Amino acid sequence: MRPVVIAGVGMIPFERRDEDSLVDMLAMAGLKAMDDANLGDRPVDAVYVGNMASGLFNHQVSVASALVDRLNLMPAAADRIENGPASGGSAVKNGFLAVASGYCDIVLVVGGEKMREVIGPKATDIVACMTHPNAEYIYGVTLPALAGMFTRLYMEKYGVTREHLTMVAVKNQENGLLNPYAHIQMKITMEGVLTHPQAHVNSPVVADPIHLYDCCPVSDGAAAVLLTTEDIANELKRPIVTIAGVGQATDTHTLQERSDPTDLKAVTIASQKAFSMSGIKPKDIDVAELHDAFTILEIAESEHAGFFSKGQGAKALAAGETQIGGKLPINPSGGLKARGHPVGATGVAQVVELVWQLRGEAGKRQVKGAVNGFSLNFGGFGNNVIAFVLRSKS
Repeated sequence: MRPVVIAGVGMIPFERRDEDSLVDMLAMAGLKAMDDANLGDRPVDAVYVGNMASGLFNHQVSVASALVDRLNLMPAAADRIENGPASGGSAVKNGFLAVASGYCDIVLVVGGEKMREVIGPKATDIVACMTHPNAEYIYGVTLPALAGMFTRLYMEKYGVTREHLTMVAVKNQENGLLNPYAHIQMKITMEGVLTHPQAHVNSPVVADPIHLYDCCPVSDGAAAVLLTTEDIANELKRPIVTIAGVGQATDTHTLQERSDPTDLKAVTIASQKAFSMSGIKPKDIDVAELHDAFTILEIAESEHAGFFSKGQGAKALAAGETQIGGKLPINPSGGLKARGHPVGATGVAQVVELVWQLRGEAGKRQVKGAVNGFSLNFGGFGNNVIAFVLRSKS
């Protein structure tokens, strides 16, 4: 396979974007990525759009075709990629394969979702459509409910405490304050969430033991990457950041039917595949973007991806190892917790953040000396997971 370079990246702030349609957001992010790549009038061979549920959220389908027309990229091939919350990662994977195989030379990948067009309970219901229709959804199961059950099991098995969960929230919201693209621009404290007389009001229970500040916000937004060959990237005079490894794996759809519901097998396998392809080991990663839709997931994924032993992720967090400036900064962007989680955009946004970090363009949240990056996009409740290893070339 040919090396695949991320020659351009683009993103719009994640927030409530009432003035913009879904295609507006996709177009703005796509234009930013093409401009960043110095693409000029070179033709784009294909456009992949990561989007989970435009038909349900926005009553619009065929968004990839609409985006190609909006950007005047005809006759580029166009596909919408749907894989739940991992739709963005799947779109990047498909773009990677198109370039690596030689089928395409220049590919634009855009991920986006406009979730705030419906009221909160409706958004929760739409996201819950990814659960098993007969074993989960008909009984009212939601993603926060699954997260609550998983969190309780993980706490009991590995000694994770509510204090550890709050440490993730505090860390990532502090990081979000350094990210102008982040939806949540608010500092929180351990005391305010846990022991303040109004703590039960500040962070009420959502699905015990998950509280409000353990959950990501519902967001609108889009992010994009421009993928090409190393030769073309050099012609465009762009820094060389390659997708060195890709991994994807699936697991049993329903959490309760897994032999050990605390074992995120798809995370482990996808991560191992990405590391194996890249030739880079977990210990060589300088910065990671993990899918913290719920705070427990950052801790659990950091272990299952191979950065820490089982039961040690929370201890590493408490020791400051995952802070910016720590041994392995995790979610310097603020993660889903602060940056936000427009589901189809998330996997692309993770890659965008890593490119900024590996280029040294992340501003106040810059991880010094970052060369190798890792991202993990978590679909369903760990039943379809995609991992990437990125490497910069000095």
